[in-house]
Amino acid sequence: MNYRDTHESLRALYALAAVQGGYFTAKQAAASGYDYPHLAYHLQARNFERVSHGLYRLPTIPSAEHDDLIRLSLWSRDRADEPQAVVSHASALLLHQLSEVLPQRIHLTVPPSFRKRPPQGCTLHKAQLPVKDSEAREGFSVTTPLRTLLDVASEPGITEEQLSRAVEDALRRGLVRESELRKAVARTASAARLERLAVLTG
Repeated sequence: MNYRDTHESLRALYALAAVQGGYFTAKQAAASGYDYPHLAYHLQARNFERVSHGLYRLPTIPSAEHDDLIRLSLWSRDRADEPQAVVSHASALLLHQLSEVLPQRIHLTVPPSFRKRPPQGCTLHKAQLPVKDSEAREGFSVTTPLRTLLDVASEPGITEEQLSRAVEDALRRGLVRESELRKAVARTASAARLERLAVLTG
């Protein structure tokens, strides 16, 4: 790898890592031009940091606000190096600033076929999420406000008061339209609690 190749590879890797909180995977490094010998060299020179198996970080990039969620998203990647986890349930409520729920654990939704054991402090929910039910943030994805309300409606850890506040906040701020909420509730058998609240706020 000559000087020009090194410069171009670093620029490509930096651009990718910058939107992932400074993190990158071994496959992403290889795609940017860093094969294993070059990756090992930069690790030894402390230009790169090893975070976990197949996951690295550029120390010159400041940590992102949601560093833990970015790491979990990259932890969940499949063999094609694609993240599988989406931040959901009470953790998504917190991200959307709906109600004042402060979850003690990080909640993620993963596909039914997902087999990795969750890290400490993380709860996995298995479901096949349609593309329309999630939205991208910097370095990770989160369920949409509507999907989040549907998910937490069946969670015993969310009180009626917290759910009511979340519904009111979502409607007041325009994150969810009432017509959308009513249609979604009608299609969701487990959202009886939410249906009662939707009627109350109507």
